[in-house]
Amino acid sequence: MAEDTAGKASPSRLEEHPARWIPRVSRRAALRDGLRAYGLIVAMWTRSTMAYRASFAMTAFGNFAATAFDFVAILLMFSHVDSLGGYSLAEVAFLYGTSGTAFGLADLLIGSMDRLGRRVRDGTLDTLLLRPVPVLAQVAADRFAPRRLGRILQGLLVLVYALSAVDLDWTPVRVLMLPMMVISGAAIFAAVFVAGAAFQFWAQDASEVQNSFTYGGTTLLQYPPTVFAKDLVRGVTFVVPLAFVNWLPALYVLGREDPLGLPDAVAFLPPVVAVVCCALAGVAWRAGLRSYRSTGS
Repeated sequence: MAEDTAGKASPSRLEEHPARWIPRVSRRAALRDGLRAYGLIVAMWTRSTMAYRASFAMTAFGNFAATAFDFVAILLMFSHVDSLGGYSLAEVAFLYGTSGTAFGLADLLIGSMDRLGRRVRDGTLDTLLLRPVPVLAQVAADRFAPRRLGRILQGLLVLVYALSAVDLDWTPVRVLMLPMMVISGAAIFAAVFVAGAAFQFWAQDASEVQNSFTYGGTTLLQYPPTVFAKDLVRGVTFVVPLAFVNWLPALYVLGREDPLGLPDAVAFLPPVVAVVCCALAGVAWRAGLRSYRSTGS
């Protein structure tokens, strides 16, 4: 009996549980193909844009200038007051810079998702379904606009000013929280973009609803949470968790108390919230895509 056992080759993990491993390999292959397709489409649109470099420079500067007016409005407020909701100009600039940079990254990488409703209405989404490429990658990279770099640059400049002006004891933890805030915040905004696009499978004219959470959300986060009603702060913390983009981690960095009385540990949750939001957005996207019915045109 021992000889029989020793003489037999032990089955591989794939042979033991083929159903478990094949889907996992397929998901990895689909992710790899999607990222490759996204990169190719982005490169195509970038080459197209750079064919007219003067036009690119002017549109990028226009994007930079248009977003800069938001901070100019904040400067005008502080020309009449010393603080806003108990926050100094440097602290508000910190909120502005982190929110603007995180949103700028998401807008650059996946901001074209708001065009999905138009594709559903006119039936051009069907052409994307016929290609052997993930639809999400095609929609996200469609009409990739390098001019949106102007928004990122403007947010970074304000953030650099805030870091030089704010009076803080920069511990290693606080320093490491800065890239965490920007990357996690960009992922949370990207999840909102995808979830909003998924909603447009059912409500084709809902791009403005999506914009209220994306463009409107970043404007909200540029101001201290103390200037808003607590019910609104609760809503963007527990319902649509935009507060994890910069409010909650920024309160820890700035040494401020949370208006909701949450523990300091929530300041370190943005990466977890970003992963959960992306997973839920993926579920919503797949559900919306399965429900899509062509216009027949």
